[in-house]
Amino acid sequence: MDLSNLRPAEGSKHSDNFRRGRGHGSGNGKTAGKGHKGQKARSGAPRPGFEGGQMPLYRRIPKRGFTCRNSKEIVSVNVSALERFENDTVVTVDTLIEAGIVKNPRDGVKILGNGELTKKLTVQANAFSASAKEKIEALGGNAEVI
Repeated sequence: MDLSNLRPAEGSKHSDNFRRGRGHGSGNGKTAGKGHKGQKARSGAPRPGFEGGQMPLYRRIPKRGFTCRNSKEIVSVNVSALERFENDTVVTVDTLIEAGIVKNPRDGVKILGNGELTKKLTVQANAFSASAKEKIEALGGNAEVI
């Protein structure tokens, strides 16, 4: 069973493409599926979310904070995590995922300079801190911005 194979149970879904209020023979005449009387049976029924004059839920809950549309979620990886790679390895985002250091790269990966590095590596990432770049290049490695 996959998400791509999910289907509603047989007979549980009804088509919505029939004309209402077109006589008894259509199977949807008379009240046209609106039941008998009441506010919802009449024209001009209230808009969705209207709670009969009670303060609606979307106005009772406080507005809080602000979400910047342009912000990026950058995943940080310390230089000490790169220690597990062999000498002269090209470390990319894909190799970080394979090694289990990064699970989801989101909007990019930044290498930070926390910890020690003892191997010469070519690291390809979206961004580097100054100290991380310094530590990688001090050992003869390369810090390449993708």
